[in-house]
Amino acid sequence: MPKQPYTKPALTIDQQITLLRKRGMVISDTPLAEHYLSQINYYRLTAYWLPFEADYATHTFQPETHFEQVLDLYIFDRELRLLVLDAIERIEVAIRTSVALQLGHRYGTHPHLNPGLFKQSWDHVKNVTQLQKDAHQSKETFIQHLLTTYAEPLPPIWAVVEVMTLGQLSKWYANLKSGADRNLVAHRYDCDEVNLVSFMHHLSTVRNICAHHSRLWNREFTFTFKLPRQRPQLLLSSFNPKEPRRIYNTLVMSHYLMNCIAPDHHWRNRLLELLNRHHIDPVRMGFPDDWKARTIWR
Repeated sequence: MPKQPYTKPALTIDQQITLLRKRGMVISDTPLAEHYLSQINYYRLTAYWLPFEADYATHTFQPETHFEQVLDLYIFDRELRLLVLDAIERIEVAIRTSVALQLGHRYGTHPHLNPGLFKQSWDHVKNVTQLQKDAHQSKETFIQHLLTTYAEPLPPIWAVVEVMTLGQLSKWYANLKSGADRNLVAHRYDCDEVNLVSFMHHLSTVRNICAHHSRLWNREFTFTFKLPRQRPQLLLSSFNPKEPRRIYNTLVMSHYLMNCIAPDHHWRNRLLELLNRHHIDPVRMGFPDDWKARTIWR
């Protein structure tokens, strides 16, 4: 079927409100709706009122669908992204530190410059070149001091990890040739390296979703991580293998790693409070019906 030109006109805020009302949405506070539709793109909000539609073809809403319900779901998703980013920050910093400590103590100051430590399929020269570029563009004083003071093309491992993005860190870690080297890091968290490698890759995609303010709460992920089968024992009964593409399993693994990294954290309580405050049905996030009884949440 040949494509056709897009001829729909841009709608004013008033026209957007009129259209929503025509489709059955209850908008009792017009100034409130005007304000938020002028601050949040109509098409961004579309993803949040989709669950309230009774007919996807005509976009008519279920009876008693209120604008405030859609707005509350949007605000929940925003706060969920911030909470997930908080966990990602702590996990990322901890993994950077573990990689630097373990490889530095085993191989000395510059293991990242030794191509023999990495898989043959890994383009070591290309990735070192990219890391050099990132280091030279870094505004960190300690990086510039190391580059201008010492002869090596890159700073030592415990400094250069601070230049890596989460995605880069994930790839450098995943491409270590020796499974024993990968387990040097993974076993600090009672994980097998295959699971931690997979989760780090997945987490870098989740971080990008959060950083770009994209929808998280009911997203189906393209790349999922391999669920542990043997260790850590605490987690095995807490995952939901029936919903591998939803955020629930990510939250389980993040919560577990937070327990390892910062035992006194309040992240779990903040997540539970967020769900309760917005009266969110967690089914669309991949939560099993009995999730509250599972070990990690008790």
